[in-house]
Amino acid sequence: MNPSMLDLYSDYLLSSSGATTATGLSRLVDGEVSHDQVTRFLASPPKTSADLWRIVKPLLRQIESADGLLILDDSIEEKPYTDENELICWHWDHSKARHVKGINFLTAFYTTETISLPVAFDLVTKTELYTDAKTGKLKRRSQLTKNARYRMLLQLCAHNQIKFRYVLNDSWYASADNMNFIHLDLKKDFVMPLKVNRKVALSAQDQQAGRYVTVANLDLPEGETHLIWLEDVAFPLRLAKQVFINEDSSQGTLYLVTSDLTLTYDRITSLYQKRFGVEEYHKSLKQNASLEKSPTRTETTQQNHFFASLCAYVKLERLKLKAGINHFALKSKIYLSALKAAYKELVKLNPQPLTA
Repeated sequence: MNPSMLDLYSDYLLSSSGATTATGLSRLVDGEVSHDQVTRFLASPPKTSADLWRIVKPLLRQIESADGLLILDDSIEEKPYTDENELICWHWDHSKARHVKGINFLTAFYTTETISLPVAFDLVTKTELYTDAKTGKLKRRSQLTKNARYRMLLQLCAHNQIKFRYVLNDSWYASADNMNFIHLDLKKDFVMPLKVNRKVALSAQDQQAGRYVTVANLDLPEGETHLIWLEDVAFPLRLAKQVFINEDSSQGTLYLVTSDLTLTYDRITSLYQKRFGVEEYHKSLKQNASLEKSPTRTETTQQNHFFASLCAYVKLERLKLKAGINHFALKSKIYLSALKAAYKELVKLNPQPLTA
């Protein structure tokens, strides 16, 4: 990819409020870049996480902190009307409890008090075809599990010597293998929730004897922490029960565990609260960086559009620091300027007034 084309295309993604096409970009710059140039740009060799790292590394080195947080999460860019391939296929969306068709991607998301940046990513490709034993239908599957991809991204961040103290993620990635990898291999700590049916031991002796109880059945007063042991986890964890009210006024409960035994209840819950910043990232990537606005049809062009959207998000973070307003306010400001320009052009055309 030509860097100038990447800048032009990512600027186009930030400026656009509708579908982003090669023809649309060419018209935007009055033909200074042709439709074919944009098409060749999108069809060039797919960009990878290593290319993203080269772009974000200079900014990250300026703002990173030993107390930084690394949040890992996945999301799905839904593409219900696009032809299925190894990249765009059916994935289980645990947030919706159903299968959806689209691009499933994992992000390592670095956050401090002032800035948040995607520092590594992985696109889930399902390259193997198999026949479902129950339905007899031909389906796709990936050679790697999401948990293996999760650890791969963490290893990549460690290799790039990114400074961080805690890893945050949702319960989907709260496996014993992941906990051991973070704490024993990477020498880092984590805060993550347990599913309510997870079994815990109340002492090392209980763990050795295989005496476990379901976490939801523990008598845990809110505001306190307790030392617990998990099966196949080689070290004790501190557990905190957090009760909260959902938007629909229903009551929810989180069982949070951390490998840092020095953390208080307030610190555990406040740290985990920062995990929801990755949800804002997913929302901004899709709505403000035009991730879902491309009609690209091939795997290569789809991957390169995804990469350009990530770059557009990084630009929004830079603009946020400069302007002091969030991504959605920035996008509204861009849209209002475009609306004013359109209105001025209409006035110049002098439309006939409506008659009574």
